[in-house]
Amino acid sequence: MTWTMENNQEYHIPVMLKECIDALQIDPNGTYIDVTFGGGGHSRAIFEKLSPQGKLIVFDQDKDARRNAWEAPNFYFVDANFGFLSNHLRLLGIKSVNGIFADLGVSSHQFDEVSRGFSFRGDAELDMRMNQKAELSAKKLVNEYPEDDLYRVFRMYGEVSNTGKLVRTLMDARVSSPINTTGELTAVIEKCAPKHKEHKYFAQVFQAIRIEVNQEMAVLEDFLKQTEAVLDPGGRLVIMSYHSLEDRLVKNHMKRGSLTGEITKDFFGNVLKPFTEIVRHPIVADEAELERNSRARSAKLRIAVRDGK
Repeated sequence: MTWTMENNQEYHIPVMLKECIDALQIDPNGTYIDVTFGGGGHSRAIFEKLSPQGKLIVFDQDKDARRNAWEAPNFYFVDANFGFLSNHLRLLGIKSVNGIFADLGVSSHQFDEVSRGFSFRGDAELDMRMNQKAELSAKKLVNEYPEDDLYRVFRMYGEVSNTGKLVRTLMDARVSSPINTTGELTAVIEKCAPKHKEHKYFAQVFQAIRIEVNQEMAVLEDFLKQTEAVLDPGGRLVIMSYHSLEDRLVKNHMKRGSLTGEITKDFFGNVLKPFTEIVRHPIVADEAELERNSRARSAKLRIAVRDGK
């Protein structure tokens, strides 16, 4: 398929495009990975800086993203979850790379395509699966998860303040009738939402369900653990996150080489960590970009370089 910027803009407007590309410090002959291909906006910008000797490998488990890909001998599309990064690089015969990029946000296409069930703005079957072959859907979670698991999901991933009330309301509602659509779910949880803050509350609940359905935190942890072995010394790790749970993991990994933030030292007391942060504080979108793309508002960009010689 021929890739065009128009197609990409309809699917997803790439956030902080220039900042992300600059952060990678692209070597035209290097090998790079975009583990969140989506609309292909960031990937295309990376690819345009590569020579015929350079390589770009992209990952996306969403079948809708495949149509944004293009054909080239040095471009590889991996139809898989990026939690399996190392396995797929091994299959491609690639031992290490010069840079890894990840945009952890849900694409505009997934939110705007009402039938995917990601958004409370509309009414469609509860789905939220990025991999549409996956067994667990939002509908199954809402209707079948036991009370303790629902509490864990909304408390941990949505940081919902009245989690107990929300869980009881959901469980009472599903006894009377299954909750099958986004509209039905919104009508149920509206009873728990604080006045004048309904949209924020809906967003928290839908985010929590989406994270659990797609196992986003577990996948991110698996991915981060693999970056040390995959990146060449001097290689760049560039990650954009959109909520505090993701950002905390990314920050800990880059700053201390540990997902929990624990510091590991050698016998002589030297801190052992595989990365050095390039920026101490995350980069955020400027006002001009926020005017063009409001979904960039919560984005935080962190950059690190792989240590070693």
